[in-house]
Amino acid sequence: MKRINNSVIVLSLFAGMMYTHAQEKKQLSLDEAVQLGIQNSKSLKIDAAKIEEATADLLEAKNRQLPELKVSASYLYLPLKPNVEIRLPGVSGAGGPEVHQVAFGSANLSVPIYSGGRIKYGIQSAKYLVEASKLSTENDKVAIAYNVAQAYNNLFKANQSIKVLEENLTASQKRDETFLKLENNGVIARNDRLKANLQTSNIELQLLEAKNNYNIANINMDLLLGLPETTEIEVDQNYIDESDDVKPVDFYLNEARENRKDLQALDQQRKAAELGTKSAKAENLPSIAFTGGYVAADIPKFLTIYNAVNVGVGVSYNLSNLWKENSSLKQSKAREMQLSATNELLNDNIKLDVNREYQNSDYSKKRIAVFEKAAVQANENYRITKNKYDNGLATMTELLDADAAQIAANVGVINAKADAALAYRKLLQTTGTLTIK
Repeated sequence: MKRINNSVIVLSLFAGMMYTHAQEKKQLSLDEAVQLGIQNSKSLKIDAAKIEEATADLLEAKNRQLPELKVSASYLYLPLKPNVEIRLPGVSGAGGPEVHQVAFGSANLSVPIYSGGRIKYGIQSAKYLVEASKLSTENDKVAIAYNVAQAYNNLFKANQSIKVLEENLTASQKRDETFLKLENNGVIARNDRLKANLQTSNIELQLLEAKNNYNIANINMDLLLGLPETTEIEVDQNYIDESDDVKPVDFYLNEARENRKDLQALDQQRKAAELGTKSAKAENLPSIAFTGGYVAADIPKFLTIYNAVNVGVGVSYNLSNLWKENSSLKQSKAREMQLSATNELLNDNIKLDVNREYQNSDYSKKRIAVFEKAAVQANENYRITKNKYDNGLATMTELLDADAAQIAANVGVINAKADAALAYRKLLQTTGTLTIK
């Protein structure tokens, strides 16, 4: 029996430890959350692979300017006697030698001298595309920083709503106890007490919904940050006061033109496309290369060749270019036109985004003042209505309505401040200046 009790104690302790581990809490500031989100972002891992691919293309382009050296060797066995007839002046080929094997080898060297600029354009174009990939990654980092901030904001709002509703639920339950005593003493009608109970039930439902929203927001944050899904994140509410004074909209438009990484990446792509057009034009030009080689051969009893070294200059030109249209040139020009139109569209979208988020940020700040004013009015209204009710000058319905308005107003102030902080970060994202502190 003692052994069984010990086993139960051990299992209970183990279960308690597992529960504690499953409910692990982690306190994170917004900037710490953003750093984790960037470190564990799966989309950034894809971007890193794209940079590696672009870097490999650059290496391939650079390799084209290096010498080409090819070595080949062959050995052939001839099972049947070949018919060898030598036709040289003064040499008799009658009954020629028996040849059963042939061995030969060669080495060829080619060093590019002139290719119409195709190699040079290819290298520079590849460099631009590597830089474009890196800039696209930086742009994605800014987007991830905002996505994490948005999820963090949702978690904060859900958590604050829970706190407010829990406080009001406690107060409402205490009021129910008081009203029950008043009903038992015949001071208030049963209907009034039931109205108060209904108000408590409504708060309980709101609290359940708030907790559900919090759990969903917490799981979303865990996934974004690469944390175990059982991690409960504790937010730091100081971030809601971080927004600076909003400057004129022209300031943010200039910031966007200078700092938007997607705009800079597109500029690099346009430069690469221009070089692609020059490279396509160079296809109509000849290629010149320094060439060199070495040949050796051995046919037993018949022929031996060694030290056959050759050097020279090779010229290559595709004569079909005289009657074929340069499709590569047409494709490259079409890409230039496409990127130019994309650049114009992106600039228009940036103007729209900055102006829209500027207005949203300004609107969010103004909402805070309105909600704070409403909260003061709602709290004062509840105080007055409560005094009236205590003196028999207000109905239970009026008291409960004033209480509900007070809850909504207090939650509204918190949400308004959080939304304003997020709106400011969204404005910074549209200008490309949203950074990690």
